[in-house]
Amino acid sequence: MEKVEKIWMDGKLVNWDDANVHVLTHTLHYGMGVFEGIRCYKCEDGSSAVLKLKEHVDRLFMSASIGMMEVPFTREEVSNAIIETLRVNKLEAGYIRPLIFIGDGEMGLYVKSAPIRVTIACWPWGAYLGEDGLANGIRAKISSFTRHHVNVGMTKAKICGNYVNSILAKKEVVMAGYDEAILLDAEGYISEASGENIFIVKDGVIKTTPPTSILKGITRDAALQIAKDSGIEVVEQRFTRDELYMADECFFTGTAAELTPVREVDDRTIGTGKPGPITKTVQTAYFDAIHGKIDKYKEWLTVI
Repeated sequence: MEKVEKIWMDGKLVNWDDANVHVLTHTLHYGMGVFEGIRCYKCEDGSSAVLKLKEHVDRLFMSASIGMMEVPFTREEVSNAIIETLRVNKLEAGYIRPLIFIGDGEMGLYVKSAPIRVTIACWPWGAYLGEDGLANGIRAKISSFTRHHVNVGMTKAKICGNYVNSILAKKEVVMAGYDEAILLDAEGYISEASGENIFIVKDGVIKTTPPTSILKGITRDAALQIAKDSGIEVVEQRFTRDELYMADECFFTGTAAELTPVREVDDRTIGTGKPGPITKTVQTAYFDAIHGKIDKYKEWLTVI
């Protein structure tokens, strides 16, 4: 991770190396915190813009509400702080990590007086799954770990502790030689990847897991809008592992992963083993949109 100059903490900009917390910080022990992953892109006109800022901040606050955390700042204040943090660090493009967490001062599972704290960090970051993965596709494997049941971990909230499930799945498959993990839901259907939503294509139709037991991705929504605007039929429906194996194409979406093709799952080649035409259509339009090249999607961008 490349360090920048400042991090926003509880309303103030502090030096990167001074953005510290106490070892008895509640979230560090129990995992009840919420976060977002946001990207800023350099646009073709020379400006820099945050992608879907409002949607990310709204989801951050909804996650906090699900976790019963009363945020000491408004959505507008957090949005402005994100832009301020990018500006002060002179970051033209990069990744942004807002985090709402429970501070120190009280320990135990049920706390009443521990402070709710907010931080915003940003740094330069390229392709999460690699430039080659974006161009040629990645190798994925079904993990032995099951995704959270809807009544276990509050799947609609981006809660810090939920990601232990993702870490275990990701480590398992990377150690076995793959790039990314795919997790099944509690009933055995394809759920999502460790940090991405999943799409398959069969006979010209895109299918993706419905937003019932998954984290409803903001990049997922962008890909769905692009597909529909491009005249591609889209179905939100559960599908099985063997249906994934038989797909003509497969791709992941996520703020970090952006839109990454999948060329192989469980040592089975997906389609031709290369990014397919529908994947490339949606991917090309997505990258054009986030760099300000498509007028109808410029509403996704907040210029800093």
